[in-house]
Amino acid sequence: MTIAIFGATGQLGGLTIDSLIRRGTAPGNILALGRNQDRLTELADHGLRTARVDLDDAATLAGVLDGVEKVFLISMNEPGRRVAQHTNAVEAARTAGVRQLVYTSVLEAPTTVLALAPEHRATEELITASGIPATFLRHGWYTENHRQEFDVARQTGVVANSVGGGRIASAPRQDYAEAAAVVLSTPGHEGKAYELSGDTGWTYTEFAAAAQEVLGTPVRYEVLTPEQEQKQLIGLGLDEGTAGFLGMLNANMRDGALAPATGELSKLIGRPTEPLIETMRSWMP
Repeated sequence: MTIAIFGATGQLGGLTIDSLIRRGTAPGNILALGRNQDRLTELADHGLRTARVDLDDAATLAGVLDGVEKVFLISMNEPGRRVAQHTNAVEAARTAGVRQLVYTSVLEAPTTVLALAPEHRATEELITASGIPATFLRHGWYTENHRQEFDVARQTGVVANSVGGGRIASAPRQDYAEAAAVVLSTPGHEGKAYELSGDTGWTYTEFAAAAQEVLGTPVRYEVLTPEQEQKQLIGLGLDEGTAGFLGMLNANMRDGALAPATGELSKLIGRPTEPLIETMRSWMP
């Protein structure tokens, strides 16, 4: 059985490959697809099949999935271009007669107000319309998304944003990668959508307390108004559009869009998700 991975050269892709191999998938049964030729060469040196593809150019996909049974489509990371890119990948899978397509969507994609959701929702719809048996891995937040705030806390003793009391049920990428490996290497997941998130949600007050424990120095959380936050982000050099988008994400967090702790991730991987403070400890020198 050959498993093809779109986005194999990225962080989640690399972790998923490692998890598949640990679970017994032979490297030669994994087809790594991506744009980073240096990384593809590294993977080929470890026995994987590789192909350089560009989802902006459908011609690079011609025949690349022939003989592939399962496709893992990791959502691309360019907002505004994802749907077109995903369409090319799905069409290539449909043409090749792929038997299962696994896609990394977003938590509660059909109903969430999360600013990132529309492109994921549209991708789920086009995958369903393709007729390919599919599995949607609807990811919550990655704990690593908050690494920069941890580093700021280490330097200044302050974490400041407009999220307020909103809860975030995050988990590290490794946990999500293990879930993907389970779905790709075991039967019975076609037609399912898994709502994946950390076992326990946390607030930024709790984030600051965990950072203080790990760092051994005082850390406090300061709640900003949305207006103060925008001024801060622009002062850090972000353009107004990017600052506005981040502000929308923080508003979504404040409203609880990333709070659901469903338990489905820990059920898939067969262990509890890694707590916030343990991930923080891994960030220490």
